[in-house]
Amino acid sequence: MTGTRVLTAIVLVPLVVGAVWLGPSGLVASVVAGVALLALWEFFALGEKAGLRGYPRWTMACAMWLVYEQWAAGTVTRWTLSDLSLTRASETLALPLDVVILGFMIGAATLAIVGRWPLAEIVGAISISAAALVFVALPLSYLVRIHGIERRGRELLLFTLVLIWLGDSLAYFVGRALGRLPMAPTISPKKTWEGAVGNVVGSLVAAAAFAWWMKVEPKQLLVLAVLANVAGQIGDLAESAYKRGAGVKDSGTLLPGHGGVLDRIDSLIFAAPVVWCYFWFVLGGRL
Repeated sequence: MTGTRVLTAIVLVPLVVGAVWLGPSGLVASVVAGVALLALWEFFALGEKAGLRGYPRWTMACAMWLVYEQWAAGTVTRWTLSDLSLTRASETLALPLDVVILGFMIGAATLAIVGRWPLAEIVGAISISAAALVFVALPLSYLVRIHGIERRGRELLLFTLVLIWLGDSLAYFVGRALGRLPMAPTISPKKTWEGAVGNVVGSLVAAAAFAWWMKVEPKQLLVLAVLANVAGQIGDLAESAYKRGAGVKDSGTLLPGHGGVLDRIDSLIFAAPVVWCYFWFVLGGRL
């Protein structure tokens, strides 16, 4: 199993890094859109196993809308000279994400009203659809927004990916070698506190390496790495809870040795918006 995991990573990692570093934001948006569709498909499949049918087509359409708006927002450039704030107009129409959420709400409510589903299933259908959008598509779309950051977008997105990859890898090997104290036995019996500490250490190593490479103050990336790592571990446990509730081991079988797409990106889903919020609200959009 370990060999299969490593082989899959050897194939996928260079492709992802190449797309992030060499590709335009449009390519990254397309990749994120494709990953989001696969993850949502698996999420709705888990919901079906748990007895919850949703509105997958409408939710996926709104997910694509979210990704588009994140890409469009990244084409707007803002900068400040003294007290003067300047904005370069985007060539694309960028709407606030609130509009997408509102559109999703109205559409889901309309489907509930005009559909022929049993009334007892409507609450569950709206709930699983809203959860898919809010817990999968929306946070994942921030990968596109990070890549669109002026000057530092590519580096910051690579940092986000590497801190999760390195943290997850170190957690896996440390947990297998030293793991003794269960972290959440009812949700994920194999996860241990020792593995969780290894996870954080891996992300800190990534932060130190990227601080040297990007020539920035290490303290900021170290703090960001810890916050994003903790969020990522929460995302990992949350996805384990989804699977436990659905009575399955993996969300899918698309990635040999890793399970499904949702299994592979569960940490990244929660980490991406943390990186964006820290960059924008704590660092003030500068790094």
